[in-house]
This record gives sequence, structure tokens and C-alpha cells, in this order.
Amino acid sequence: MKFRLLYSLLICACIACTPKTQNVAFQEEEVDFALPEKIEPVVKSEAEWKAELNDQEYYVIRDKGTERSFTGDLWDNKKEGIYTCRACQLPLFTSNTKFTSGTGWPSYYQPIKKEYIKEDTDHLLGYPRTEVMCSRCEGHLGHVFPDGPEPTGLRYCINSVSLDFVEKK
Repeated sequence: MKFRLLYSLLICACIACTPKTQNVAFQEEEVDFALPEKIEPVVKSEAEWKAELNDQEYYVIRDKGTERSFTGDLWDNKKEGIYTCRACQLPLFTSNTKFTSGTGWPSYYQPIKKEYIKEDTDHLLGYPRTEVMCSRCEGHLGHVFPDGPEPTGLRYCINSVSLDFVEKK
């Protein structure tokens, strides 16, 4: 079990990425979804979070866990739309920036707005990685790596359980 987890994490950190979509900038009119101009923080007690999130969601979003690769419901989603934070519904990524990384987690080359993502450095595996969190609720999303496709060269490797999907109408 430990070997599988380590192997999955190494794949996530090292694999070369191939985009599946064109590099198209996000257009707000593409989906029926309003983007907030100002992000008001969501502050809840851990008891409130536990009441709102299921065990897996709480483990990943609040305890900074990781779902197993290829098990989430969004890693292979090919529909058009917006990916939002599961905990607070802040729009985070668009399907236009999603690409197939081969890692088993949804991957994006950029967020809808940089200010919607908060970054921090974690050392949980014994080396520094850039953790990404939702700016509104500070929920753990995943990590960003410098091995993504153009135009950014970044790969936001995100847990499916941290996201909801709003399909384009």
C-alpha cells in the first residue's frame, strides 16, 4: 500500500504532460456563472466543516490529505464547464485549461483567476512542494508543479474530492 501511494505521488510529480484542449483563455460568458470581484473569507469551526463534508472530503480539504489516483469522479471528465471548490463553491478552473496529465488527478495549466488560489510550501513528503488552496475557505486542493503544458508550463494537480463541476449550458 505504501509503495502504491509513493509510486502515485512520484508519477504525479514527474510525468510529462500532454494537453487535451487548445490553450484558450477563460471567457466568463462561456458558462452561466458569475465570478466574484471580491473574495469574502469563509470561516467555520472544524465541527461545522465536519458536519458539511463527508469523511473523504474532510480528510482531503481540511486535513490536507490526498485521494488515491484514478479514483476521483473528475480526473477523466471531458465535459465543458467550471470546476468550483467543493467546500465553498468559489470558481477555480475552467475545462478549457484542463489537460490529460496521466497522473490520475484532474490537471489544469492555470486557475480562472490567480487570486482565487492560495499557495504555500509543504514538506510532508520530506521535500518542498507548492500546495494550492482555495483563497476563500483555505481548503486544500492539491499541488502545482512546473511540468505542465504551454502557455504557463504549470500543472495544477488537484484532488477530485476538492472540486464540484458546473457543466456549461
